[in-house]
Amino acid sequence: MSIDRAVLRFAGVMVLLSVVLTVYVSPLFVWFTVFIGLNLLQSSFTGFCPAAMVFRALGVKKGCAFE
Repeated sequence: MSIDRAVLRFAGVMVLLSVVLTVYVSPLFVWFTVFIGLNLLQSSFTGFCPAAMVFRALGVKKGCAFE
């Protein structure tokens, strides 16, 4: 698995988790979903993604999106 796929999977899990937290814990968790969306949007423009840096440090092989 490449960093690209790892970041996409991680983002998907975090979005689903934030939706579950919003529904079952507090509506304020919707801001967590907003944060995830904004982070995905800025990383598409800048190429900077904290999750990609963590996965790189964990030894996940490089992909073409986050170099």
